[in-house]
Amino acid sequence: MIKEPRIRLFDLVASLSAAMDIISPVTVNHHKQVAYIAVSIAEEQGLPLNEQSEILLAGALHDSGALSLQEKLDTLQFEMVDPYKHAKTGYLLIKMFEPLLGPASLVRFHHVPWSNAEGSEFKGKDVLIGSHILNLADRIAVLINKDKEILGQVNAIVTKIEEKSGKIFIPKLVDAFKNLASKQFFWFDITSSFISSILSNKIGCKTIKLDIEGLLSLSKMFSHIIDFRSRFTSTHSSGVSACAEALAGFAGFSERECKMMRIAGYLHDLGKLAVPVEILEKTGPLRTEEEVNRIQSHTYYTYRILENIPGLETINEWASFHHERLDGNGYPFHIKGSGISPGSRIMAVADVFTAVAEDRPYRKGMTRDKTLGVLKKMVENFAIDSNIVSLVGLHFDELNLVRKTAQAESIKEYERFLKPQEE
Repeated sequence: MIKEPRIRLFDLVASLSAAMDIISPVTVNHHKQVAYIAVSIAEEQGLPLNEQSEILLAGALHDSGALSLQEKLDTLQFEMVDPYKHAKTGYLLIKMFEPLLGPASLVRFHHVPWSNAEGSEFKGKDVLIGSHILNLADRIAVLINKDKEILGQVNAIVTKIEEKSGKIFIPKLVDAFKNLASKQFFWFDITSSFISSILSNKIGCKTIKLDIEGLLSLSKMFSHIIDFRSRFTSTHSSGVSACAEALAGFAGFSERECKMMRIAGYLHDLGKLAVPVEILEKTGPLRTEEEVNRIQSHTYYTYRILENIPGLETINEWASFHHERLDGNGYPFHIKGSGISPGSRIMAVADVFTAVAEDRPYRKGMTRDKTLGVLKKMVENFAIDSNIVSLVGLHFDELNLVRKTAQAESIKEYERFLKPQEE
């Protein structure tokens, strides 16, 4: 009997948080800083440990609904235009994974101003104190200038926050922050390179037993955060995931391994959160060295992010090595030949198949003959596995139907996120 892994929620959330923050040097550690400030204020207020835990997790995910680089940069402004859009999108994304429903509810209203107690509800719904703590923590974090020594900024930050007490922030929370602000360690922790380990030790976030269905739910949430940054990318991971699962079945993988392959497909482009949408949406070939380098970094980031989650080692390998080549000239690790596992070989073919067969904004998907021609050329160049490509040829129509069905469902979900929702 297969033993399902027990995984700390913090480890899952910290990995996703790290993925979202690597898109720009400006955003690095922002989620973790907000999580630290928020849980420190919650602790100062004497909130129960379970509430502190949910506030920490919510802080680490609070801007997950800011899907583009520009949206992320906009959230770093102290005064924001339309701050509710990304909060609502984040709520809809995070709540897809049931163990994160509590943190999702805090993210939903984390930009509602206190407004002298009017902010205790928003559009007829109660706003929990955790949401107001997140709002305060977020605004404190954006006031920090990463290029300057931190203690010299404290008085200005405290003054700015005090000015908004009662208007944007709950006064008692501002008082709690002021108590913390008088202690040097608080600021050193916020700006420390050790913030991940500090957060990990801050509070004992519960562990959860993730069966294969739980992992599927989690990975699908991750894939939406990866892909929903634009219509251009909105269906790619779902197509790769479905094709990889089907190819694994054709190759004789067990039912459980096929589901693991589906999970790996959802996660294979996790590192693309580090790549600006402007590069992902280019309608022609990448022309500059910087563009090529940014694209080639994505599998490295996928690997490093997922390796921090114990229990996902095999899935990580299948997901992260899909741009390695049999001749050793792939990227980023230059693994070759027998060093590339069957699962990684399947993922490589599923990725290419989906990319050339799917419609793109600048071209229609390739025909059967052209798709197989691309794959066979890559086999001749010792890039991908001939046996896997043979399976594509034998099952082309079935595989293409699986891809189309998965991507049609994904585009429906994407369009749902674009529409205003009252939930």
